[in-house]
Amino acid sequence: MAQADLTRERLVRAALELFTAQGYHHTTTPAIAKKAGVAEGTIYRHFAGKQQFFNELYRASARWADKLVKDADALKVGPREKLAELARGLVAGAAREPAVARLFFVQRSDDLLDEESRKTAREFRIDVEGLIAQAKADGSVKPGAAEIWAGVWLAVITLAIERVSARDWEETHAGVKLALDGAWDAVAAPR
Repeated sequence: MAQADLTRERLVRAALELFTAQGYHHTTTPAIAKKAGVAEGTIYRHFAGKQQFFNELYRASARWADKLVKDADALKVGPREKLAELARGLVAGAAREPAVARLFFVQRSDDLLDEESRKTAREFRIDVEGLIAQAKADGSVKPGAAEIWAGVWLAVITLAIERVSARDWEETHAGVKLALDGAWDAVAAPR
C-alpha cells in the first residue's frame, strides 16, 4: 500500500473514532491529525474539509449497511430469513467495526449530511423496505406501508447495534437475540 493510502487510512480510523466518541462538533481537525500522527495540513491533502470528510465516512458506512441488505436479498430463502440474516450481519458488523455502525445507525447527523450522503442513506432505507415488501407479499408482515414497517424493524435492530457497538453487549448477548426476535415480532402478521 502506498504511503498516501496508509496516511488516508490512519486519518479515516482517527476521524471515525473521534466523530463517534465525541461527536462532529467536538471533534477538531487538529485532534484528528494528532490521533492519526500527522500534521493538520495533511487532512486537506485527502479531504476538502471536516464536513466533507465526515460525509465521506458516513457514505462509506451507509454503503456497508446497504451491501448487507443486497447480500441478504440475494439469498435463496424467504423474506423472514433474509431479514434475519441482515440483522445478524448488522450486529456482527457492529461488533467488528463499532465506529462504522455507530456513525450510520446511532449518531444523529442529518444537519451535516450533503445531498450525496442523504441519497446513500435513502438507498439503504429503500432496499430494507424492499425486503419488508417481499415479506408483505408472502403474507408474513402486517398490512400497511412497507416504509412504516421497515422503520419499526430498523428501530428495534438499531437498539442491538447501539448496544453492541458501545461494547455494552457482546454479539452473543441474550439481548441481541431478544432484539432480533422482537424486530420480527413487531412487524410480523398475526398467525
